[in-house]
Amino acid sequence: MTHHTTPKHPTAHLAAHPTSAYAPRSEGHYASSALTRGPWHPDHQHAGPPIALVCRAFEAAAQSHGMTHIARITSNLLRPVPIGDLEAKVTTVYVGRNAGHFSAQLVADGKEVGVFTALAQRENEFSLPEGLPGHPLPMVPRLPADSSPAYFPFSGRQVGYSDLVETRESQGKIFNGPCAIWFRLAHPLVEGELPSPYQRVAVAADSGNGISAVLDYQRYSFVNSDLTINLLRRPLGEWICLDARTWLGSNGCGLAESALYDEHGLIGRATQSLAVRKL
Repeated sequence: MTHHTTPKHPTAHLAAHPTSAYAPRSEGHYASSALTRGPWHPDHQHAGPPIALVCRAFEAAAQSHGMTHIARITSNLLRPVPIGDLEAKVTTVYVGRNAGHFSAQLVADGKEVGVFTALAQRENEFSLPEGLPGHPLPMVPRLPADSSPAYFPFSGRQVGYSDLVETRESQGKIFNGPCAIWFRLAHPLVEGELPSPYQRVAVAADSGNGISAVLDYQRYSFVNSDLTINLLRRPLGEWICLDARTWLGSNGCGLAESALYDEHGLIGRATQSLAVRKL
């Protein structure tokens, strides 16, 4: 087995790196750092970190009702999220015996920039019968320790999302069509906190359309206006893999879909609706 040391990132020479994506302020309020910056505009966040921030709020609301598994998050991204102060507001819609439904708003500069829903489930011990079709759960081709370092094509230009995460190639090449890429948070999501496995998934899952891009991002825009994550079980460990591919229609629309894995196997799926245009 080949072991790779953590690669030196192209922007590692910058001394003024933030140490987390967000710093907490008052209840539900956060200050964003440059680590959230996305590739499309220098003042706008990559959608992964703010979705993970809302996921964190959903987890807290669900756990207060004894719901410990986040089975689904749907994110409707209304506007670009500015790199500034954010407020996350969660509402409990309905909680039953086995499942709870929650909604949330993300607000920046007094404007609603995203609306979200989540399904949380109550976990219980369950022994799977032997010999079930499709089980044990499928694995990715190579685990993180056997995978080569990968870099986003926009790495090193400004401090941003590519500094927040470490990436490795399990299969294929990043930004070159279908590929399987491992993600690990290189910095905390929220200052002073260890990110939960669900937050790690949310940070990574919004990158499916990027890593599996089939168009040149300097000539075309293929931004997603939503993200839905479905998880069949609780993720384990620091590494999350997206086995992603992009499908494009002839109407300026598209779909990116990712199978999600941890080091123990399949954990779920993510989908994104894309708006495609020439720059």
